Amino acid sequence: MNQPLLLLADEPTGALDSVTSDEIMAALARLNEGGLTVIVVTHDAEVARYARRVIQFKDGRVVSDDLNQNIRAAA
Repeated sequence: MNQPLLLLADEPTGALDSVTSDEIMAALARLNEGGLTVIVVTHDAEVARYARRVIQFKDGRVVSDDLNQNIRAAA
């Protein structure tokens, strides 16, 4: 709304079927390609495949911070 610079999405596909999840993630990827910063919190490795950067936490601490070399593109 109103051209935000940042979108936060907490488990945006948590209760969705796989087809709808792919549609939602593709839409978020397109928004990102258009210049919007998108931060997604997820426990789903398939969702994380859409991210350029994946930061993993355990017990409140960063345990890895990696660039994704196999980004899943927006459909």
